Amino acid sequence: MAGKPDLPDLKALHDQRKADRDNIRAAVRGVIRAAREESRSRAAAQAEAAKTFAGVKLPESLRDNMELFLRLLREVLSEYGPELRTTFDELLADLIAADERGVVSATGASEEDESFRRAYELIHGLDVERQTMVTRALTAYFHLANLSEENFRVETLHNREREVSLDSDVDESNALAVAYQRLIDEAGPDRAAELLERLEFHPVFTAHPTEARRKAVEGKIRRISRLLEERPRLGGSDLAENERHMLQEIDALLRTSPIALKKPTPVEEADTIVDIFDNTLFDMVPQVYRRFDDWVLGEDAGRVPPACPAFFRPGSWIGSDRDGNPNVTAKVSRAVAEKFFTHMVETLADKCYRVGRNLTLDNDHTRPSAELVNLWNHQVEMSEKLTGRAELISESEPHRAVMLVMADRLRATVLRNADTRYRSSDDFLADLRVVQRSLAEGGAPRAAYGPVQTLIWQTESFGFHMVEMEFRQHSLVHSRALADIHEHGRNGERGALQPMTREVLDTFRALGSIQKRYGIKMARRYIISFTKSAQNVADVYELSRLAFAHPEDVPTIDVIPLFEQLEDLENCVDVLNDMLELPDVQRRLAETGRKMEVMLGYSDSSKDAGPTTATLALHAAQERIAQWAEKNDIDLVLMHGRGGAVGRGGGPANRAVLAQPKGSVNCFFKVTEQGEIIFARYGNPVLAQRHVESVAGATLLQSAPSVEKTNTEMTHKYAGMASKLYDASHERFLDLIHSEDFAPWFSTVTPLTEVGLLPIGSRPAKRGLGAKSLDDLRTIPWVFSWSQARINLAAWYGLGTACERLGDLELLRSAYKEWPLFSTFIDNIEMSIAKTDGRIAQRYLALGDRDDLSKKVLDEMALTRKWTLAIVGDEWPLQHRHVLGQAIRVRNPYVDALSISQVRALTALREKQEEMSQEERELYIKLILSTVAGVSAGLQNTG
Repeated sequence: MAGKPDLPDLKALHDQRKADRDNIRAAVRGVIRAAREESRSRAAAQAEAAKTFAGVKLPESLRDNMELFLRLLREVLSEYGPELRTTFDELLADLIAADERGVVSATGASEEDESFRRAYELIHGLDVERQTMVTRALTAYFHLANLSEENFRVETLHNREREVSLDSDVDESNALAVAYQRLIDEAGPDRAAELLERLEFHPVFTAHPTEARRKAVEGKIRRISRLLEERPRLGGSDLAENERHMLQEIDALLRTSPIALKKPTPVEEADTIVDIFDNTLFDMVPQVYRRFDDWVLGEDAGRVPPACPAFFRPGSWIGSDRDGNPNVTAKVSRAVAEKFFTHMVETLADKCYRVGRNLTLDNDHTRPSAELVNLWNHQVEMSEKLTGRAELISESEPHRAVMLVMADRLRATVLRNADTRYRSSDDFLADLRVVQRSLAEGGAPRAAYGPVQTLIWQTESFGFHMVEMEFRQHSLVHSRALADIHEHGRNGERGALQPMTREVLDTFRALGSIQKRYGIKMARRYIISFTKSAQNVADVYELSRLAFAHPEDVPTIDVIPLFEQLEDLENCVDVLNDMLELPDVQRRLAETGRKMEVMLGYSDSSKDAGPTTATLALHAAQERIAQWAEKNDIDLVLMHGRGGAVGRGGGPANRAVLAQPKGSVNCFFKVTEQGEIIFARYGNPVLAQRHVESVAGATLLQSAPSVEKTNTEMTHKYAGMASKLYDASHERFLDLIHSEDFAPWFSTVTPLTEVGLLPIGSRPAKRGLGAKSLDDLRTIPWVFSWSQARINLAAWYGLGTACERLGDLELLRSAYKEWPLFSTFIDNIEMSIAKTDGRIAQRYLALGDRDDLSKKVLDEMALTRKWTLAIVGDEWPLQHRHVLGQAIRVRNPYVDALSISQVRALTALREKQEEMSQEERELYIKLILSTVAGVSAGLQNTG
């Protein structure tokens, strides 16, 4: 008999199932508790983050984003190590309290209270590695704060756009449209149209090493920026996923060294321009033109010929500026030119192909013009292979077929196929206009003046070159090379030529080969640093001829004098008069319609004479040069060698344009853009568009009768005041820099030596091997180092004494209200002063053991602060600039923490370097370099 089957133990099964249900319920309760704990923790973190902004009146969206980033950063710090977040919180709590309770003494330097001393001792008690991690955390927050402010500016611009009525007479959100309307009102439509046709904005991108942010960091910042832009549209799990990605990127940002692993080569530096071009310029520039057309042409925009000329024409010194940079050679210039040309033509080929693919207009409804048919026949004769392929795709779509062949010809241009390549961008433009005219005549104006016009604008703006390369070299290099050639012969027949001489000759050969291969637009300007006489100009033309065996190989060049130092600015007109006597200059004037470029250097003039004197000297020089140009029938182009920092002529570019003397702009504004300013102005498409419209509008408006009248009358009205400020500030500045052993003292009390170790540019910080005098030192590290020390001396020194000696506050206030140059200058000084800190400055100055020099600096800082605030009418710096002033107040405690860490490390290096092991010394230097990157991110316009 079969056995009975085993039956399950029902009671045991019931108990197991009950236990399973209990375990599941417990797990769910645990998850809920954890979620509640996390929610409470986040709420607490949010509340903790909000304390940072207590008492600071920021716009709600800006405050929310800054609080968000601070909360996320603190969360990442907790994951890295709870003690690190505790240190971070304690340090900031003390410095925020110190900032709120800081008392301004009679000397203008903030007195140290207990909170500040506690923060100082907290940092002093950390080991170097822990300090470095705190520094990274602070630096990461600055990058995030910068993103918050950028996002707020973009949001503000979008809000303004939404408020613009389509029925309004002028688009108030478009500075260029506003300027043009005002010009019409003042000068009449014919004169306004004439000036518009002359308009040109020519930014020149340089490789000056003031961008302390490495590329790896930049990529993370861009990704976080995109995540921040997405947040307002998200909710639920999408918002949670967005935050998870943010935490991931912030964690990576914290763990990534802010210091690049090596200095970039000049060829690698060219990637800065390629990156900005791809991400912003190529698509943004035609949008600027289109927005202007939308206002001028109204409903007809995009279906009639455009009103806006292609006025944006970028230039570059990257890979061609060899003044003091031995890394820029003839070989490098050729390589950079090839990089720009190849990338530009490939980009045009891709855009031409995409536009062509969409021109699916058939013969029956859009008849091709006879001109287009002729172009097609010419293409067939040129290459049956290319036209055969296009015909297979677009048999009955002639416009499409022609454009596809044009795209193939662009690719052949990159490959240097002699049979089918375009010889120049002008030839490509001519074909584009044939297509455009045919479309318009065939009844398809929207295609003609829509996508085809966009491609025309892009080609007009960037050509095949992308940027117009400009060569630059010091005048002494030329004179020494000529002396060497005269002694030893052009080819060294009478003895070996110096290596520098051979490189000078190779430079002209490189310039010539670039012109032959890529066209004259790619490289024709040659700038002479420290131009002292017309002979410096004659030297360049002579060297250019000596570099070639055959006269027909000599390149076409425009030699541009650069006046930098005070003496050169004062003598500039005499030099220009002598230049007019040179046969080479006369020939070029005849070829260019008497157009001549002159460059003014803001950086070296400020280092040479002090910021106040340099500002007034530059303004006077521009006025004299403009009068000279008018007298000699010269179509003048003034190039402004400005930096990002106030000490290098920085500040809002549109205000700077409007403050220029009559006749010095003439609808043409050319200015250097460098370092962190390139990313700040051109990194975001919306902000880049706003910047270009703003500068272009100011450049156009500067020719308005009312603006010319104001600048001329106010310059003359306040000439006496300006003369007194000029003399007094110059005397005070020279008294400081001519003090005994000033240069080595400056090197001691600032991180000058350490800044030179930063791998942020291919160019050395010094022209020579040492910096025993300021003449050896480049202006960038001069400005950069003072800003790192929270002194910003290069921006304001001498102004306080000059105002005190003048002693007329009402006159100064009147000038501030009425004279655009003076109001722009004072506003820039106030911005610079807002980023100084007397408490921290004292600790840097104490490194030098020179009480006499420290007293001069601190006394002048207090005096300048007092007079600047009195002139503007503020109780504290930037009080009337509500968003900017409050944003800087929020930043200051964070910058203070980095500055304290930097000065502590510098103190250790200065006092105990001999006792340190090599490993210890390297750790301190690494810490200092990390703080340099952080302070740069916090202060923003450092160079």
